[in-house]
Amino acid sequence: MNAPHTTPAPGPIPEPVRFDTKIAVVLREDLEPWQRLNVTAFLVSGLGTAVPEVIGAPYEDADGTPYLPMFRQPVLVFEATKETLKAAHGRAVSRSLPCAVFTSDLFGTGNDRDNRAAVRAVGAGELDVVGVAVYGPKNAVDKVLKGARMHP
Repeated sequence: MNAPHTTPAPGPIPEPVRFDTKIAVVLREDLEPWQRLNVTAFLVSGLGTAVPEVIGAPYEDADGTPYLPMFRQPVLVFEATKETLKAAHGRAVSRSLPCAVFTSDLFGTGNDRDNRAAVRAVGAGELDVVGVAVYGPKNAVDKVLKGARMHP
C-alpha cells in the first residue's frame, strides 16, 4: 500500500545547510572518461569509512523503501596536471588530512589485495598518483587543491 503524500506545514523556509568542511577529488587531467569515473568512485569510498561524520542519514522514499545513506555534503571534483596532482597529494599528506589515493598501477590489478600491494611497494613521494580524495576544513582543502581547476 502506498503511503499518502503529505505536504509540509507552512512556515519559515529553513536556511540552507552550510558546511565548514570540504570533500574534494582531484583527478589527473589525462585520464580517460571511464578512468575518471572509476577512480572517483574508488577514492570517495574510503572517506565514509575513515570519517563517519561525512555520512548522512539513510534515505527513504514515500513508499517506505529504504536506501543507503550517502555523503551529507557535495563532493567537488577537480582536475590537474600530473605535477599539480603530485603537489596536492604531498600537501594533503603533510597536513595529515584524511585522504585516499589511486595510482596508475591500480589500473593493472584486479583485486583489493594486489591494489594494496601496488601502493605499498612505492614510497609516498614516488607514487604515480592519478587521483586523490581529501576531506577537511575548507581552507585546508583549498590549500591542498592549489593549482587544480574544477572538472569540466
